[in-house]
Amino acid sequence: MIIEENYNIQAYNTFGIAVQAAEWAVVETTEDLIEATQTTLPLLILGGGSNILFTQNFAGRVLLNRIAGKSIVEEDKDSVLIKVGAGENWHELVLWTIAQGWCGIENLSLIPGTVGAAPIQNIGAYGVELKDVFERLEAVEIETGEFKIFEKEDCDFGYRDSVFKREWKSKLYITQVYLRLSKLPKFNTSYGAIQDIIVAQGGEKITAQAISDAVVAIRTKKLPNPTEIGNGGSFFKNPIVHKMAFELLEMQYPKMPHYIVDDQRIKIPAGWLIQEAGWKGYRNGDAGVHKNQALVLVNYGKASGAEIWTLATTIQDSVYKKFGIELELEINVF
Repeated sequence: MIIEENYNIQAYNTFGIAVQAAEWAVVETTEDLIEATQTTLPLLILGGGSNILFTQNFAGRVLLNRIAGKSIVEEDKDSVLIKVGAGENWHELVLWTIAQGWCGIENLSLIPGTVGAAPIQNIGAYGVELKDVFERLEAVEIETGEFKIFEKEDCDFGYRDSVFKREWKSKLYITQVYLRLSKLPKFNTSYGAIQDIIVAQGGEKITAQAISDAVVAIRTKKLPNPTEIGNGGSFFKNPIVHKMAFELLEMQYPKMPHYIVDDQRIKIPAGWLIQEAGWKGYRNGDAGVHKNQALVLVNYGKASGAEIWTLATTIQDSVYKKFGIELELEINVF
């Protein structure tokens, strides 16, 4: 393993922010990991670099997770448990599982990033979350080098949340993720326009591949390709408010879209709030809000991370003043 100094990581963050890491190393094995963590410098683990905004150079060692591998751990007539290296590309994993005839993560197609980042964020889309198929993960505690296993109940999964974003944040290096997938059709087409697109494309039968194709079509239409316009995907979480607070808001904004979480909580699309606050399509220099999806902040070319962060905090203030709702970050800011 080679450790490089003053390494330009612009190509390794999907915002395309031109910053440097004091040190840089690519981790492909557990042995690499043990070696790479032997430093007094701050450590940062990068997967796909799709959920991060750099506002300055990183004065530490960045580890690029490239631990690969996909294998079957156990299998029966109804399901299969797979073990996946944390450095594997998430979307490529989805396509691989579909090709094997397994279902469970087809709704999560085209989500950027690596497999190791998926449980940290509890990624989700179109009615499915990682926790629905997650069984356990393996990780190494960075400070001690101790090997750890986290079962599903240990992860405290929530909406785009887990223990890995809270008490274990920046303390673990995830190496392997175990997912339980079904061999039986258990499809979710109730969210978005998935079923409509399948029908429009001439699909007579709902399959995992058809759902994946529909999700890819929806995401491609709504979200900018980071290879064309720098972005980190959804910048903010969709806020969840108490039912009473929502009812007061609904009196002012009868067309406010919403989703029932439970008897007492309502989820409101953050993109709608940002759009109604007047930010959709906004641009100041090369920092802006995407014209088709207000939830996505973009770098049109040479924006700095600090400029995008200033825009983000200004949007937060604007939405709070208009709706009394505090937007929480979905993205990690350094």
